[in-house]
Amino acid sequence: MSQPFSATLRIAVLFGKVGPALLSVGTLVLAWELYARLSGISPTTLPAPSRVLAQAIQQRQALFDNTVPTISATLAGFACSLAVAFILSMLIDFFKPLRSALFPLFVISQTLPLVAIAPLIVLWFGFGLTPKIMLVALVTFFPMLVALVQGYASTDRDISALLHSMGASRMRIFRLARLPSSLPYFFAGLRISITYAVVGAIFAEYAGAAKGLGIYMLNAKNNFRSDLVLAAVLVSALLTLVLFAATALIQRAAMPWERLDAARKS
Repeated sequence: MSQPFSATLRIAVLFGKVGPALLSVGTLVLAWELYARLSGISPTTLPAPSRVLAQAIQQRQALFDNTVPTISATLAGFACSLAVAFILSMLIDFFKPLRSALFPLFVISQTLPLVAIAPLIVLWFGFGLTPKIMLVALVTFFPMLVALVQGYASTDRDISALLHSMGASRMRIFRLARLPSSLPYFFAGLRISITYAVVGAIFAEYAGAAKGLGIYMLNAKNNFRSDLVLAAVLVSALLTLVLFAATALIQRAAMPWERLDAARKS
């Protein structure tokens, strides 16, 4: 196969994957632009996407200065969430009664409304980074925990029995069989959790912070600048997409056999 043809084929495959999403987003943005321009609605109420983009470019330094604290809180909170979810999933897998004892508490933790709990956490732990990390961890750890526990349970019993018959310890069976079996479930939970992480950080900033996208949105709203609010929303959406794409890349690196299976099937 010639190189130009191979490159064209790869571009066609890539467009086939991302083309429908780009088309749907483009259609939505175009409809929004036309409505904002032709309906006579006030730009204060609904600014056109072109105005939002222009303001985002004009205010890029302020947006960048407020994005950095949000990213810091998001990544720190998500790292803590990941560590807690993994440790708890191991404990639950090794000590089955813990599942019945702890899962109801975890489910209750997910029913707490962020609007109510965020101000309390800020009140208890101050206006620093700690409450933001806690809120991000609170809203992101549960999907990963459930995914990991379900993944461990999906391990082939024959593989576990074979390793056990060869004298493997429980920890070795966990490392060689149960942990690899949980990876597809884990990354599914990871993709769900990462979409909540930025939202959790912004909610924490709404409750109390000196800087961050949440504070930027709050100040813009108080000044009736809906275009700046939407510019900050655009930045937070792009940040979430970048984090989501990063999890997909990590999954490809951690599970190379998936690419081989897909290549064989195609």
